Amino acid sequence: MSPRLAKALINGLLIGAAAIAIAPLLYMLSVSFMPQGEASALPPPILPTHPTLANYRQLFLNAGMGRYLVNSLLISTAITVVSLAFNLMAGYAFAKLEFKGRQRLFQVLLGALVIPAQVAMLPLFLLLKYMGLVNTYGAVIVPALATIFGIFLVRQYASGIPDDLMEAARIDGAGEFRIFATIVMPLLKPIMVTLAIFTFLAAWNDFMWPLIALTGQEHYTLPIALASLSREHVQDSELMMAGSVVTILPVLVLFLALQRYYLEGLLMGSVKG
Repeated sequence: MSPRLAKALINGLLIGAAAIAIAPLLYMLSVSFMPQGEASALPPPILPTHPTLANYRQLFLNAGMGRYLVNSLLISTAITVVSLAFNLMAGYAFAKLEFKGRQRLFQVLLGALVIPAQVAMLPLFLLLKYMGLVNTYGAVIVPALATIFGIFLVRQYASGIPDDLMEAARIDGAGEFRIFATIVMPLLKPIMVTLAIFTFLAAWNDFMWPLIALTGQEHYTLPIALASLSREHVQDSELMMAGSVVTILPVLVLFLALQRYYLEGLLMGSVKG
């Protein structure tokens, strides 16, 4: 097989796979603009005959989707900022600071990765209940203050920073916090972008824990609101697809805009150390 034919075959397969992956998203977008009941026709139409924004108007004017969008944005942003700060500091400490039991503690953290998150949900809920945080934004933000995966990712990347930079700063009289803020953080920028995107996407798409911790409808995030909406409008496919578009579109645009930095930082962090 000639190189040109092989290249054309590979590109064709990749294009076909991409089309299969993106087809449901395009159909979801198309159905969201259909009038009520049109998607239930047989055979189902691919494109709306009379495109309308009525489904989106109903979502934001009657279903309160605007409030849930703000809730998701607030919670996801808070989790991203706070978690990024804790993960960066902890990862740097495990990589570059000497303290008793460092290696053993890091091994324990890695071992905790194999424990299913669902196992900790009941004791975590009880702790938050004693703290008076249930049905508040804090019930979702506090458990995400730091993640084992985030600490591991930063630690692997920070291990590649030359020790001579920190030693030279210490000789000049710089404190540890100043070293971290002025020397280490600029060098951690690629992994910071990666971890920020990963954390924001995970917080935005999280369904199980907010469903448990947020018992009041006024605190619902978009995934929970969409599930609640499906119970009331189970036959209204067009409205549900519009809700899905509102839920998916912000993070999809964010990921597509920053995917290069995300993948670059993830690959670089995986080979360092």
